[in-house]
Amino acid sequence: MRSTPRQATEWLAAAATDPRACKRQWHGPTGIAELTCGRFWDVLSVPESLGVPALDMLLCIPQPPGPALANVASRSVSFFLPPDPTSRWIGSDIEYLTTGARIALPPPYRSAGPLCWLVPPDGRGSLFVPAAVELALQHALDTLGKPRGTAGAVRDGHADTPRPAHRSSPVPPPRSAEAGSSARMPSP
Repeated sequence: MRSTPRQATEWLAAAATDPRACKRQWHGPTGIAELTCGRFWDVLSVPESLGVPALDMLLCIPQPPGPALANVASRSVSFFLPPDPTSRWIGSDIEYLTTGARIALPPPYRSAGPLCWLVPPDGRGSLFVPAAVELALQHALDTLGKPRGTAGAVRDGHADTPRPAHRSSPVPPPRSAEAGSSARMPSP
């Protein structure tokens, strides 16, 4: 069954305390609503230099992608993951938002602007698999030619690759993304 923009809007707005007010904010002057993480999804935000190539890889694996958001001002990409308040992601310039954290989001049909969807919500609740995101981020870091641990400070004895503090089940390696890159950050 194929999702519709209305289903995506309803699914995303359901994360708000007041879904109707959320939809009104999307139609307001800013077109942005603040939603709370931790109920339907958590959010991992990483620098654009890692997020875009990681997203390209994630779009090549044979499973539905979760939503991915571009923030032009902070030059970051955010991946929507299953809620897990005990998860910790370690690395420089990353942010993991979980229970109680708030995030500004555009409506799911917005694909341009300072906050826009690189992969919009599908309305069915598809989310990225944390282990797949971890693998894609590690590969993106390797592709950039940075030895692990050199992109910033090493904390808690972990290399500077964004990663969950716990290991998930293994994920098959993504298929090659050489056929062409599909993820693009919007221009400012």
